[in-house]
Amino acid sequence: MIFCELFSHNPTIIRLPAGGTLFREGDDGHLMYVLSIGSAEVVVGNRVVERLQHGSVVGEMGIVSPGPRSATVVAIEDCEFVEIDEKRFQFLVQQTPYFALQIMRLMAERLRHANQLMTPIEDI
Repeated sequence: MIFCELFSHNPTIIRLPAGGTLFREGDDGHLMYVLSIGSAEVVVGNRVVERLQHGSVVGEMGIVSPGPRSATVVAIEDCEFVEIDEKRFQFLVQQTPYFALQIMRLMAERLRHANQLMTPIEDI
């Protein structure tokens, strides 16, 4: 999912060196991010659950429903993330309804993936 053109005028860029942490599981979450350069991993507990590439969105749960982060995001290589606050998110949803649909799809896919990870092997 690539939305970089939607975020090209957002001035808030977070630069992380390889090994740096964007946020940690349990941190207060109220921002969303789009990875514009590099790659990163999403870690829950001690398990890597997703690898983020150019255009990946992360932190969407925090922008929709602020609260503790459910995962940690660690840069695999030097990264740049575009920070999206609630005001920018609402603007994007109003101006680009397809954006809202894509965020909902992303959340549903991640929920399905998390459910699969939690299913005991004997139940598969």
